Amino acid sequence: MTDSSIASTSRPAGSAASSSGFSLGGLFRRPEVGAFMGMVLVFIFFSYFGYDRNFLTPFGTSSWVNAASTVGIIAIPIGFLMIAGELDISIGAVVPAAKMSIAIACGFYGLPIPVGLAITFAIAAFIGWVNGMLVTRTNVPSLIVTLATLFAVSGLTLFLSLLLTDTTSQALTSPAWAKTLFGDYHFWGFQSSVFWWIGLAALLYFLLHVSPWGNWIFALGGDQESARNAGIPTDRLKIALFILASLTAALSGVCETVLSNSATTTTNFALIFNTIIAVVVGGVLLTGGFGTVAGVFFGTATLAIVQQGIGYTPFDRNLSSLIIGVMLLIAVLMNDTFRNMATSISSGKKK
Repeated sequence: MTDSSIASTSRPAGSAASSSGFSLGGLFRRPEVGAFMGMVLVFIFFSYFGYDRNFLTPFGTSSWVNAASTVGIIAIPIGFLMIAGELDISIGAVVPAAKMSIAIACGFYGLPIPVGLAITFAIAAFIGWVNGMLVTRTNVPSLIVTLATLFAVSGLTLFLSLLLTDTTSQALTSPAWAKTLFGDYHFWGFQSSVFWWIGLAALLYFLLHVSPWGNWIFALGGDQESARNAGIPTDRLKIALFILASLTAALSGVCETVLSNSATTTTNFALIFNTIIAVVVGGVLLTGGFGTVAGVFFGTATLAIVQQGIGYTPFDRNLSSLIIGVMLLIAVLMNDTFRNMATSISSGKKK
């Protein structure tokens, strides 16, 4: 199999690549269709029950968009890994590690913000590199590798924070430009992280669906051995994807730290599950080889609408976890149904 044949067979099945003419089967085959429909239905539901409680106001909208951006910055790179057949759950420890890194560097030692950012992203890149190297150099599944690094990084963050500052939390005062860029509110309460989320989504959309590297990622998740035989640098690609996931986790942590003016060592286990839920609701297969950036974007928005929208309705907020669980199951079933419908339509046309 050649690189061009991989490009022609892998991308259309799992991306937004367009073909000549309109095809109903092709439409249903696109992962973002189910994610978009789910987002619209959830939005209509909470708009109806939260109309009298300001859900549709600019500030009501900003509440769930801000929550979506925190997860969304990380979700798309995690989606890339899942499309490639891998998974990274160490992000739950990378985020607090990044938060404490910049807070200690700039808040405790008084280093300039650019230096603190360089240190923070260098640490994150190293963690991603370690994950990638362990996955590619051993036969251990990425779930187990990143589970190990999750606890290792979490423990190391706690140990070093106590060693360097004798505390598990650290304050950070940022200059005005850093506040504006990473942790301020703009236009009716939208956080800076929202614009990072949108910008990254656009950049990563190009990477996955337009650039040649997108074909490589889909090929890696579809058939790794064939991809390697076609000359695709599978090991380097995996390492790069793990580094990308860690870097975006660090970016999310930096935005949170600058916004709240503080950081703690607490491992964010909820972020792990929220990220995976957003990716799966967005139509990415756990088995790899199928997914889109738009689908993950819609899946992240859907998750945030449920989590934040419940507070604008008369329903008990404790029901949000129940709704998320049901939504995840329905999303998986809906995605499977769409793919089966697409297969049936395509088979019918061939006959």
